[in-house]
Amino acid sequence: MKKLFAVMIAGLFAAGAYAQNPAGTSSQQQVVTDSKPQQAAQAKADAKPQGEVKAPTGDTMNSATTNAVGNDKAAAAGQAKAKNRAAKRPNRKAATQGGTPK
Repeated sequence: MKKLFAVMIAGLFAAGAYAQNPAGTSSQQQVVTDSKPQQAAQAKADAKPQGEVKAPTGDTMNSATTNAVGNDKAAAAGQAKAKNRAAKRPNRKAATQGGTPK
């Protein structure tokens, strides 16, 4: 069993050495193929404008900064209830996330 384990480890080292680039080359110096499909794909990628971000799709944006609380009837009722509860207990500390209170 120990011999089998040693052979397997040696095989992993050999496979790792085989998968590396040849001596004297970096990962940036790989084989470049200049086929027509590759050139067409590169031209298409170069033609795209840089720096533009697509607008979100759907009815509303799902972001905590833009739509933290909805604007429907249920959200308004919840906000009114929270405001009423805060008015009843003005000296209560705000709850923090996680952990047990000390």
